[in-house]
Amino acid sequence: MKDNLFILIGPTAIGKTSLSIELAKRMDGEIISADSMQIYKYMDIGSAKVSKEEMQGIQHHLIDIILPDEEFTVSDYKDRAITLIKDINGKHKLPMVVGGTGLYINSLVYKLNFTEVPPHNETRTKLELLGEKHGNEYLHEMLEKIDIDSAERISVNDRKRIIRAIEIFEITGKTMTEFNKDFRQPIEDYNLVMVGLNMDREKLYNRINYRVDIMVEEGLIEEVKKLLEMGYDRKLVSMQGIGYKEIIMYLEGNISLDESIEKIKQGSRNYAKRQLTWFRRDNRIKWVDVDKFNNLEDLSQYIIDYSKDRFIINR
Repeated sequence: MKDNLFILIGPTAIGKTSLSIELAKRMDGEIISADSMQIYKYMDIGSAKVSKEEMQGIQHHLIDIILPDEEFTVSDYKDRAITLIKDINGKHKLPMVVGGTGLYINSLVYKLNFTEVPPHNETRTKLELLGEKHGNEYLHEMLEKIDIDSAERISVNDRKRIIRAIEIFEITGKTMTEFNKDFRQPIEDYNLVMVGLNMDREKLYNRINYRVDIMVEEGLIEEVKKLLEMGYDRKLVSMQGIGYKEIIMYLEGNISLDESIEKIKQGSRNYAKRQLTWFRRDNRIKWVDVDKFNNLEDLSQYIIDYSKDRFIINR
């Protein structure tokens, strides 16, 4: 008998947190975060991390699990999430994966065989040296020339993943994108429901802009200062997240606060666009236009009605 798995995805700031908590209360669920920034301790405001009060007693997993300078791979995420999915089903509750990090989601619903390409130390060392000499932008431009789709998905600040994508091409002659297309097979281990949230683009962008303003009001600058004072290096992958790297630029005197805030808004809007592009490739996702619902209760009921015929919901 297959385990149940509910996945709620959507772009940043669309309202996944409040909806997921409402759904969890009504479907007897526990939430497994699929957010690559919310895994870090001490990074609360910039990651829009759910607070204890907002959780309303609903169990949340894979939040605050590592320090900002610790490594955490997609494989690490997959291993932990699969164990949680099994455990939550074992309690006759519904595991609900919620977030917008595409690689985290895909690790649970696809067999991503490109990870089977073994590392090639000579190639990796060569690319690392190029990165040290010329910077991440140079490596990212290399990737753009061979695999534009991967370049669009991978941040210019994420040197490790840039190098891995170039490495795969140099070893196999095939891009990471081609490996995804050729070998990405759906995992059929679950009674799976995937729901994607969307709304009018201008309205979404306004929500993003407003949320950034709220983050600044709630102490984003102070949060970044504290992280730096704790000794966390600005070059860490965690510190290159949207909202953190821009505030660091301001604190170092490279740009004004207004410029920093505008960069966060622009980066967040671009990220939302990339998220939607990423998820639209999966035809198993039931897309829901949140603008068509008057309130959270009606939206929740629509998703529950859609889901209940696809697996058993323990009420």
